[in-house]
Amino acid sequence: MTSDRDPTEATPRPEHPAPPERVLGGRYELGELIGRGGMADVHLGHDLRLGRPVAIKVLRTDLARDSSFLARFRREAQSAAGLSHPAIVGVFDSGEEPVTESGGADVQVPYIVMELVEGKTLRELLNEERTLDPDEAARITAAVLAALEYAHDRGLVHRDIKPANVMVTETGAVKVMDFGIARAIADTAATMTQTQAVMGTARYLSPEQAQGLDVDGRSDLYSVGCLLYELLTGRTPFQGDPVSLVYQHLGEAPKAPSTHAARLPQALDAITLHALEKKPEERYQDAGAFRADLNAARADEPVSGAAESTYQRILGLGAAGAGAAAAAAAAADRSGAATQAVPAAGSGMREPQDYPDEPTGIFPRTEEDDRYERTDELPVRERRHPGAALLLGAMAVLALAGVAWVLLQVMGPNGEEGPEMIVVPSTVGSTEAEARTTLTAAGFTVAEDVVQRNSDEETGIVIEQDPPGGEAPRGEEIELIVSAGPQAQEIPRLQGMEEQAARDLLEREGFTNVQGEARQTDDPDWEGGQVVSSDPAEGDEVPPDEPIVLTISSGEVEVPDVVGQDQNAAVLLLDEQNLTWQITTRRTAEADPGTVLEQSVEAGDVVEQGTEIELVVAAEPVQTATEVITESVTVTPSPTPTQEPEPTEEPTETPTEEPTETPTEEPTEEPTVPPAPTSPEPTDPGPPVEPPPPSEEPTE
Repeated sequence: MTSDRDPTEATPRPEHPAPPERVLGGRYELGELIGRGGMADVHLGHDLRLGRPVAIKVLRTDLARDSSFLARFRREAQSAAGLSHPAIVGVFDSGEEPVTESGGADVQVPYIVMELVEGKTLRELLNEERTLDPDEAARITAAVLAALEYAHDRGLVHRDIKPANVMVTETGAVKVMDFGIARAIADTAATMTQTQAVMGTARYLSPEQAQGLDVDGRSDLYSVGCLLYELLTGRTPFQGDPVSLVYQHLGEAPKAPSTHAARLPQALDAITLHALEKKPEERYQDAGAFRADLNAARADEPVSGAAESTYQRILGLGAAGAGAAAAAAAAADRSGAATQAVPAAGSGMREPQDYPDEPTGIFPRTEEDDRYERTDELPVRERRHPGAALLLGAMAVLALAGVAWVLLQVMGPNGEEGPEMIVVPSTVGSTEAEARTTLTAAGFTVAEDVVQRNSDEETGIVIEQDPPGGEAPRGEEIELIVSAGPQAQEIPRLQGMEEQAARDLLEREGFTNVQGEARQTDDPDWEGGQVVSSDPAEGDEVPPDEPIVLTISSGEVEVPDVVGQDQNAAVLLLDEQNLTWQITTRRTAEADPGTVLEQSVEAGDVVEQGTEIELVVAAEPVQTATEVITESVTVTPSPTPTQEPEPTEEPTETPTEEPTETPTEEPTEEPTVPPAPTSPEPTDPGPPVEPPPPSEEPTE
């Protein structure tokens, strides 16, 4: 078959055909990539049987051979498939699809077919809005709690509640997803005890998870508290690297959300702080109680006493009342009179009943009354000792004076003699220099050393101040907490992706400084346009604004030098460079058989991947026949009988000897010599008979 193409032109590179659409399980058509997680990719799919759009979550091929990831992925399918709730992403089906790896090995890759939710995750909303309206934050959190209450009632703990696992649809509906590390409550204790593993995301990790202890539904409620905190303030209760976050969850008390965001209702402060109690028995005991408090806060109704008590204890409220009660009790003890103890304000204790001057029997004694000191016998004592009333009055005046003194010491004087109290301006959101100017102009001093902390704000922006607001004495030192920039993030796996897809992934992960011009490299392992590496490399943790440079395969390779090498070794070298080859042979004795004599493209030339290289390989030479003509020599006697005849190159005939023929190695190529005639010895010797002319072929 002939071709009109000029043989001197380079072979055009074949265009890559569009990849065929894949169908999983013979039913679900796999579409475009719409999401990427730590262990799986989510694709848009289509159910060919029911004709509806679905979301298909497929385990990454490089993790399909890891038994731990396989078990986690299958557990997610089993856990979520048994849950049917409006606030939980539904799971329709699951299965495994055989996939052939680049090396030719087959591997079973599992997938989950889920409900397709049109909307955004809370992480995307927070990236756009930074904070949500308090009422909207409470509504979304209440919906998450409704989903968890349903899961907890069925003995399932989610264990990874975070903004990235909660979606909000375009109509405002809330969907909880990703039960990848969920476990049944009955199985949790044994599993955690055996593995001592810390599962979950560090920013939303409950203390018991961080310690590897048994967990139940209350662990999810702590994570929901962290979620609510971030929705209200734009940041989690604790910040730092994963190790420091674990220690903060275990031993550091969180600040009230209103410290970081102004105009937050006190009820939301109380609810959030109560959900973040370190001990499980001190926080909300079930999702229903948590949700009831959120609904009460949205309706401007009082929250539970437990939440209010936690709020007052953490913020130190009621200390003055407690001090006053202690002073009054001490004065009463010294006077010997029985008085009624005053409960500390905000302690959660009920107010004492009002008893009559004389016992009438209409207030029967109960166990609750043991908390208060009875005064029923006081009138009897007054009748026995008339001066007791005067003494009691004097001691009461002293007690009141003591209470006033304690209040004065705690609250501080507010008259002209004390320091002047002025309003502390808020500098959150301004630069450090602007904050110093504002606070100095208002009459305060600013600490020289500022505290730096990672946040989503730009570097140098004030994210907190202490005190945050209210009033403080003129000249008091204000401490500033300045943003050190976003927390370092891990560079995802980019190798093998198309350049634009890699850039889109980095943008979704929050990296903002991907360099526009990529580096080119000749790498035979990757096709042209695919990412070979990145700088910083995969797995490195860098700030989101760190410059990132991609290295892209040029699609070209350097031709190796294979002349003089064995044919098999030459083919391997060409294959490593992603080049094809064609072999022709040449019979020669100049080189060993199988040795490459020539290559069609010079070594060191750069060509496109897949270019065909023609190799000329040595073969065994042809064995040629060797002809040898051997003739007998006839000696002719001379006339002088005493002189021996000398042999000549030409054979001669003698009357006494007949010429003989000696066959050669190749009798087929030996010339035919006619035999000499036999005759009696002549009387007169004649001239010698000349032999026939030799053959034209030389004798070897």
